[in-house]
Amino acid sequence: MRNIIIQCEKWLCDEVAKANANGIILGLSGGIDSSVLAALGREALGRDGVLGVIMPCHSIPDDEEDARILARELDVNFIRVDLSGTFDTLCGSIGGDFSSLVKSNMKARLRMVTLYALGQSKGLLVCGTSNRSEYETGYFTKYGDSGVDLMPLASFLKRDIRAMAQELGVPERIITKAPSAGLYEGQTDEGDMGFTYDVLDEYLASGLIDDPSAKNRIDVMRRRSEHKRKPIPIFNPKN
Repeated sequence: MRNIIIQCEKWLCDEVAKANANGIILGLSGGIDSSVLAALGREALGRDGVLGVIMPCHSIPDDEEDARILARELDVNFIRVDLSGTFDTLCGSIGGDFSSLVKSNMKARLRMVTLYALGQSKGLLVCGTSNRSEYETGYFTKYGDSGVDLMPLASFLKRDIRAMAQELGVPERIITKAPSAGLYEGQTDEGDMGFTYDVLDEYLASGLIDDPSAKNRIDVMRRRSEHKRKPIPIFNPKN
């Protein structure tokens, strides 16, 4: 795993150099994916080459505390931008009775607007935290957490992320917590998906799965989210 980490860190350095950027910026959620990315960036680019942004938006306080613990223990620069009021104002301006899914996507897109504003002002590339397990099933927000300059983790299954976290010294409480978008108390990724990351990872890695219901659900998620992974369609008129 250390060899893979070294390769990823070199790739980060190369991408930053090619863009003539000063480093990377990412959202610190208190979850394992953003923690691993912050740790990779810290090792690759040094303290001044990484900026983490904690962006609560009617969020669970424990997640912010985990993000702060990660930043302190790994010595990562971070700032806090509370988007709760901005979110409320936007919802009021648009009007309408939005579903929880619409609201969660709005929050993800507000966070990306924030990262790009800060990144552009500081000469930093915006990095996404999606892993392969999430990316292939579409468990991300289009033009939200996928609206980025770089996706360093999108080739790694969730089990790879856990192994990287151990190697990089991510706090154990972050490694062992149930993966969650923090939408509400008790919400988990696996609960939303209807299967575990272990089942998903094995299916993506080998094509093998014992649960026909989980297989069907994964296949449907991959088909329905295909548009998220494709370039924007452009009409080309014929002469």
